[in-house]
Amino acid sequence: MQTRNKFFDDIGQMMTNAMGVAQGAKDEAETALKGAMDRWLADRDFVTREEFDAVRAMAQKAREENEALKARLDALVADKS
Repeated sequence: MQTRNKFFDDIGQMMTNAMGVAQGAKDEAETALKGAMDRWLADRDFVTREEFDAVRAMAQKAREENEALKARLDALVADKS
């Protein structure tokens, strides 16, 4: 009986070790993939959400200023006529 328990204990230990190795390999693969994706994205010169939102706000402000200036110009032209 003792031999049989030792055999099952060894099998159980091997399974536990295999799961630990598999988890380590998974973590390492995820880290490598994340690093590769980060490098790929950095090489593409993508902008961050914050940068995009800042430029969008500037464009909106410029549109509003252009509309106000157009309205003033139209009023001046109308006064001259």
